[in-house]
Amino acid sequence: MSTDSYFSKKLEPIKVTKQKPISQLLKEMGKTAYQGRKLGEAVDVWENMIKSKDTVIAMGFAGSMSTAGQWTIINWLIENRFIDVLVSTGANVSEDIVDAMGLGYYQGNHMVNDEQLLHDDVNRYYDVYGKETDYRKMEEVVTDFVMTCKQDYNYTSAEFLYLLGKYLGKKKIPAISAIAAANGVPIFSPAMVDSAYGEAFLLAKNQGHNVHMDSVKEFDQFVSIGTKTKEVGVVYIGGGVPKDLTQLIAISVSPFTCDEGVKGRKGGLRKGLQEYYYPHKYAIQITTDSPQWGGLSGCTLEEAISWGKINSQQGTRAVVYCDATIALPLIAHALSERVTEKRKGSDMSWLFKSVQ
Repeated sequence: MSTDSYFSKKLEPIKVTKQKPISQLLKEMGKTAYQGRKLGEAVDVWENMIKSKDTVIAMGFAGSMSTAGQWTIINWLIENRFIDVLVSTGANVSEDIVDAMGLGYYQGNHMVNDEQLLHDDVNRYYDVYGKETDYRKMEEVVTDFVMTCKQDYNYTSAEFLYLLGKYLGKKKIPAISAIAAANGVPIFSPAMVDSAYGEAFLLAKNQGHNVHMDSVKEFDQFVSIGTKTKEVGVVYIGGGVPKDLTQLIAISVSPFTCDEGVKGRKGGLRKGLQEYYYPHKYAIQITTDSPQWGGLSGCTLEEAISWGKINSQQGTRAVVYCDATIALPLIAHALSERVTEKRKGSDMSWLFKSVQ
């Protein structure tokens, strides 16, 4: 390798100027180093993703970000169709309802007597406080919706959350599910009972109303997305189940099609198996987890290349080791400056046909 090849792209220090747009700052950060550089690269990758044709953009949304005030950013991304599919923890698409109802969360302190909080009916999310009474009001709204669901139908989380979104929309509660339903964006929550929804199902059951969720049908729906697009781009806020499920679009299409492949899609074929894979063309992950512990939340996008889940082409992926409450607002504001027109987005209406 020529010595000159090491020195083809010179680092450029940031100069402080007045009234610098966020998009410009992140572009300059992308010419520096460490996680500042990765943050700048993430904006570039997402912008390319948005402008790419025939690409479904899926977001994995882990943790409890809605209590931290991030749910309105997700609404904005949905409204502008900067994402086509949301894969979320149950917490993120239930706890946002509390705030959307006008009840809200409160800045607190992580250095506090938690036994006293329990005594005072206060729930703590690190340095955020929430009223247990507000949480129950949210559960009651969700339970009222559950009581309207059919008892002889097997719902997927996408169908359930679509109908919930319509229900909340009529009540003028602008939660993530309501904005998603209004914009035709499906929400999958593969572990949704691990949240207020699980309790809402029990509360409805106590009133004699049983609702059935079908995880196999849900996976079938989700993997079907990979047969109806040429490319997939992914954005992961954290990791966990939302990331794992979204990664599977790349490799589970093959068993879905009985290893016949997908017409019109460029993929690969495993050497020892007649098994096709379709790596995500673009990928971004914002995480605070480290890869050496072996968990998926810290797993690098480069590791996912070995599975056939992520494209190996340079410039199409970025891993940002940063708190999402720092990175996501900066990236979103940079995108708002760079991409001034609403994206058309992929048609996902076929997912809701059975419940419309």
